[in-house]
Amino acid sequence: MARFKVDDVEYEAEAGTPLLRALDELGVLMNGVDVPHYCWHPKLSVDGSCRLCQVEIEGVPKLQIACDTPVRDGLVVRTDTARVQSAREGVMELLLLNHPLDCPICDQAGECQLQDYAFDYGVPAARMREPRRAAKKRQDLGKAIVFDQERCILCRRCVRFCREVTGTNELGVLRRGDRSVLETAPGLPLDNDYSMNVADICPVGALTTKDFRFKVRVWDLENVPGVCTGCSRGCNVEIGVARGNVQRYVPRRNDAVNETWLCDVGRLSYKEIGAPDRVRDVSVRGEHGLTPASLEEAIAGASKRVRTVLDEHGGAAVAGIASAHACNEDLEVFGALLDALGAGARGAPVPLGPSDELLVRPEKAANAHGARALGFGDPAPWLDRLGGGDVRVLIVLGHDLLGADFLGSEAALSEIGTVILLDTHQSALARVADFVFPARHPAEREGTLTNHAGRVQPVVRAVEPPFPAWTEGEILARLGTALGLEAFGSAPAPGPGR
Repeated sequence: MARFKVDDVEYEAEAGTPLLRALDELGVLMNGVDVPHYCWHPKLSVDGSCRLCQVEIEGVPKLQIACDTPVRDGLVVRTDTARVQSAREGVMELLLLNHPLDCPICDQAGECQLQDYAFDYGVPAARMREPRRAAKKRQDLGKAIVFDQERCILCRRCVRFCREVTGTNELGVLRRGDRSVLETAPGLPLDNDYSMNVADICPVGALTTKDFRFKVRVWDLENVPGVCTGCSRGCNVEIGVARGNVQRYVPRRNDAVNETWLCDVGRLSYKEIGAPDRVRDVSVRGEHGLTPASLEEAIAGASKRVRTVLDEHGGAAVAGIASAHACNEDLEVFGALLDALGAGARGAPVPLGPSDELLVRPEKAANAHGARALGFGDPAPWLDRLGGGDVRVLIVLGHDLLGADFLGSEAALSEIGTVILLDTHQSALARVADFVFPARHPAEREGTLTNHAGRVQPVVRAVEPPFPAWTEGEILARLGTALGLEAFGSAPAPGPGR
């Protein structure tokens, strides 16, 4: 370990660590120690091209770039001298020579490092008299990214991302000197599975996503910490909320889970929250199919059906299918309900899909590990009992049961006397369900999810659904109370707006 000083404050880091990285790992970079930077990124190699992070080192005649200066015992650094300030002003002036003055219409305005640093470290007025260099605008780089070449400051973060993280090498800097430009390789569009990360790491408005471009101003967003539910990785995200709706997911740094990245599929999964196929009504099956009902009516009807089966056939005729998307708290309530009923079988189907070596896991459910830990294993061994008359009441969370690796269709459930469904989205399972209850998405409630590595991560309420909906645990607890089960003495009162 090396002890070193920055602006008269002593720090300790592993000897040889680049100064910017050491400050970042200590949690003080731009949070007590201001060393502005463009090309440096904590998860990419050192490039040293922007020169904005120059600092003064005691005993060294020239200014040094902090991104490539290793810490050593006794190192003394100054970040606030007149020489450093002059160097920053010079770098900012050069970066702004050809940059368009279009902040009011730039989609990056409000979260742009060039905008922020120009205000904090730049000069008050430009001295450039020649016209700015013309470059390409609104260029499609691939399925997800739009490129405004004139805004690019050639930090090369995106180039290094495609070379070092995805290994796809779509981007590069062509030509030399003041003619240098960022381009895609000929015939190779930016179409990798993590392409939208280049918009996150771009410090200016050069790279923007087609999904969020001109959608809403970032200062109108309320950013709420959340978890991507696309797979069992449980990537940490910032949920951007405006006008009562989720507008985007962007990665939230967690070095133990997803570092600073997010796959494109997971990023766009926010659309499921406000999707038009959400289950919006409590429904009960009657002579004319499913018809809307009140929560109290549906709970009373479902409990009456379950009680009849318990009295005539016992708890072995009841089975429970949990959802690996549900929070741990809901699954715990479900387990307690099934225990109290003496249920004959339980499980949680986990859908599978493509995976990769970077982030994407094969299990396409955020809480598959949590479901198994709470006693909901693979239901496949006993699914053939559903059509044999052994199961007369089936309580189902979600619709993963209809996956190709499990039932495949709802036909196998047609012989079950009572199917009680708690789900977030419409599915074919509603065709055979006798009672349907609208459930909340993890972004609409408080709880925890356990990722593939056993890490328990909290989710918080980012938005309220625009229709009455409850957590699975609330619905199940009310059902247990209506059944008079000792473990469910009284149902929790519905929360605000529920």
